[in-house]
Amino acid sequence: MADTKAALSQLGECAERQDFEGAFALVKANRAELAKQMQAEGIRDALKKTTKDRLLLSFLDGVEFGGRPLDESLMRLEKLMSFQQGSLVLNDTWGLGVVKRVDYFYRRMTVDFKTRKGHQFTYAAATDMLERAPENHILVLRQSDPQAFEAMLRDKPGDFVKAVLKSYGDMPVVKLENICVANGFVKSVNWKDFWEKARAELRRDELVVIPVKRTEPIQLKEAAEDYGDGWLTAFSHETDPKLILASVREYVAQGRFATSDDAAKAKIEERLVFAVTAARKVDDALFARLACLVRDLGFSNPPAAGMREYLWERKRFVKAAATLPAREVGAMISFLAVDDEAKSRICKALPDLCFTAVAEVVSQFGGDGACRAAVAELMKQPKAPATLITLIVGKYEQFREWTELPSLITILTHAIALGEGRQGGETLKMQNIVRRLFADTKWLEKVYSWLGESDQVLFFERFQASIAWDPSTHHTIVVRMTRIVPALEAHVVKAEKKKEYARLTSYRSFALRKAEYLKLINEEMPANVRKIEEAKSYGDLSENAEYQYAKDEQRALMQKQTLMQADLEVVKPSDFADASVEEVMPGVSVVVAAPDGEHVYHVLGEWDNDPSAGILSSKARLAQNMLGKKAGDEFELPGADGATQFARIVQVKPLPDEIRDWMKLPAGMQI
Repeated sequence: MADTKAALSQLGECAERQDFEGAFALVKANRAELAKQMQAEGIRDALKKTTKDRLLLSFLDGVEFGGRPLDESLMRLEKLMSFQQGSLVLNDTWGLGVVKRVDYFYRRMTVDFKTRKGHQFTYAAATDMLERAPENHILVLRQSDPQAFEAMLRDKPGDFVKAVLKSYGDMPVVKLENICVANGFVKSVNWKDFWEKARAELRRDELVVIPVKRTEPIQLKEAAEDYGDGWLTAFSHETDPKLILASVREYVAQGRFATSDDAAKAKIEERLVFAVTAARKVDDALFARLACLVRDLGFSNPPAAGMREYLWERKRFVKAAATLPAREVGAMISFLAVDDEAKSRICKALPDLCFTAVAEVVSQFGGDGACRAAVAELMKQPKAPATLITLIVGKYEQFREWTELPSLITILTHAIALGEGRQGGETLKMQNIVRRLFADTKWLEKVYSWLGESDQVLFFERFQASIAWDPSTHHTIVVRMTRIVPALEAHVVKAEKKKEYARLTSYRSFALRKAEYLKLINEEMPANVRKIEEAKSYGDLSENAEYQYAKDEQRALMQKQTLMQADLEVVKPSDFADASVEEVMPGVSVVVAAPDGEHVYHVLGEWDNDPSAGILSSKARLAQNMLGKKAGDEFELPGADGATQFARIVQVKPLPDEIRDWMKLPAGMQI
């Protein structure tokens, strides 16, 4: 109580001296005791008595004393006080900015960002969205000393990455790349070269810990590890297998393991035994990484044979390969492949392995006849593994001497099939790689140079006949093929022009759309005009956030009004009485035989949609795939899981009565 009275007395003295800084420091130091005797609003009023500065007074009113915990209000007040005119601030979206003006009357501040000039923040938004930029922040360095910034970026990429980590905190490589590219530090096309140079430097830096997985953060330590008795004692009690792995790898990377004594090696071996046991049946990828490390360090415990047997069981090595970093998959493959029998087991698992593992297996065992025979057998199947197809077509020059493989035209046929339709998971990744290959003119030129004349035509016709590629991409590739081999022009099949249908919709949907349009022009747009007029009364329009928001809304409403008006002029209401059942068109019901059974769809107009009743808009993808088809025709069925499926039209028939009732004009509505 005595301390509280003393603080209150000192606040009174600060008011007499008009010493706001002293009063603020006093409140921060005694906030807990003051809060017991005074309401937050009372503390605010006491601070107000210590200054006549209008800006400080507006800050005190703007941080909501009483509406928030006292500590939070004081923190927000201190932050606002740091946002002086000319100070540098940071925003997660727009980066570095300069405070250009602080307006005590409207309680707003204007900030210039590189890509957003004159952006206004309320006091509340400023404290939530801005931070005072530290002097050593990488963005501040770029602005204050661009020459030093460019020199570090060019000559010391490792130091540059450390500066980014100091500015933004520990982060995975993916986030590091995003920050560097988004801020214009490094161009996206140059990132790979930049990161390789930076990583080479960082691996020699004792203050930086680069994780094995790209998803784990790069860590910047405050001080280098001395790896003395203290480190060894702490390591001996470590129970997290991931940290044990990282610690031993760092120990080895720093060259400590090679010079350590037998006692230190014994402790490391004991912890690795513990880590392998802990990872067992919990994390197969971690188990594999630990097993390879034990092998590399020459330890006899845990026994290598036992670790291999565990990875063989239930094909755990397959699951491990799917989550291991790419550069560690090869280490696991070599760890397992101790003899010909082991290599054979790995080759038999090729269809189950991820692309990285398949590439490693072929790279390591490609000289063995057994491996070649296994790959050839898989490629001769009607549906070869997507991973093998992608690997072979992408690097066919390396496989041309493999006489065991089927012909190139057979491999290319597999690739065309892989590029068709919608896929998921690992197959989707392979599909994207294959599609990029087909779009690569240099790759196509090589392929055609390897094919005989008859196979050139066969390859062209097979690709041209593929109906499940993206139409625009398909057309572009066909044109490129004819330019590479002009004789193929004679084999181009002229596509039939897709039948166009009148732009119609049901009376019901037309009336609902028109009612929405009338609400827009009679209610929403006038309300927006009132907002604009009200905002004008607030003063200077160039710094009036309410006015700018209202004008932005007006532009959006006007654009919506233009689009809706244009649609209402061209789309006509209809009862689809003239629809023919000879083919699928707007105004018919369609019976479809799909892989999961029969379905009935009612294809109506552009604005008609009610999945619960089976009603499809004629603009829906499923309806578009069916339009023009007749009974017995097949079409692509969009799959929820991304896999390509096909369905068949069983029957096209008139709309049932309940659907015609659904289409009628709702009671009380007009068109």
